[in-house]
Amino acid sequence: MAHTPHLSTLAADLLVDPLAFQWHPEVWLLVGFLTAAYIYMVRVIGPKAVPAGQPVVTRRHIGCFVGAILMLWVASDWPMHDVSEEYLYSAHMLQHMMLSYFLPPLALMATPMWLARVLLGDGALFHTVRWFAKPVIAGVIFNATVMILHIPMLVNESVQNGALHYLLHVLAVTSSLLMWMPICGPVPEFRMGIGGGMIYLFLQSVVPTIPAAWLTFAEGVVYKAYDTPVRLWGIGVTSDQQLAGAVMKTGGGVFLWSIVIYLFFTKFAARFDESHNYRRGATIPDAEIVGNDDFPLTTADVDRAFAQSVPPRD
Repeated sequence: MAHTPHLSTLAADLLVDPLAFQWHPEVWLLVGFLTAAYIYMVRVIGPKAVPAGQPVVTRRHIGCFVGAILMLWVASDWPMHDVSEEYLYSAHMLQHMMLSYFLPPLALMATPMWLARVLLGDGALFHTVRWFAKPVIAGVIFNATVMILHIPMLVNESVQNGALHYLLHVLAVTSSLLMWMPICGPVPEFRMGIGGGMIYLFLQSVVPTIPAAWLTFAEGVVYKAYDTPVRLWGIGVTSDQQLAGAVMKTGGGVFLWSIVIYLFFTKFAARFDESHNYRRGATIPDAEIVGNDDFPLTTADVDRAFAQSVPPRD
């Protein structure tokens, strides 16, 4: 008995190993290029751009760069890329969280100020980036990108179109770099004060609540491309959508709120321990120095002072 094409395709899908290794050379080329470019700038350009006696990079710069590269590699290569593109939208959401919330601040903190000024120059590019990095503009671009990346038609098409998929990732990373620039950018002119940064980051956690709630409480399948017969780890399509909404809300919100709390203590509680302790200081305030007057105060002096005072009027 011959099988119908539909049944044959379904059987083939069910025999596919979702976690089978897939090679992505473009990811390795990108990671290799960025690593080589960073090393070249630090080893060759850095010593010429930094005044003598000052370090070209610090351990913090290097650590953040390693973290950013690892984040890019994990988010873009097997198995995260393949699971997020072919099977689970929750993995797709986690991938976007890594590219939007974790990678950009690491990349910015890995960039020393001299390197940012070399890359941006002092002409049209610098002024263009400065305009787009203004908090209001950067925040609007970032949140608009978040909403665009959740349009069902666009998501379904990006799963089938590799070029569109990578283009959307570029859009996500670029808009996120602009959003993070006022918080931890390497150029001082782009950064906000701590108080403004707290409000700014809190507002960035508000808009993603809309698509997160939509995914969590949606009835039926939102993204048809993820309604596949192969269910990785037994996660149903509805549960997958709800998990994606939870990842988006709790992951992004908790991350941003944690930074807000850190900034709060940095701003308002930095010297709390020094100003609220009972340890005697190295010097005694003048108001507390007693017993060193040239002429001791007597009871007669006090009576004389009271006698000379003017009584209050009714």
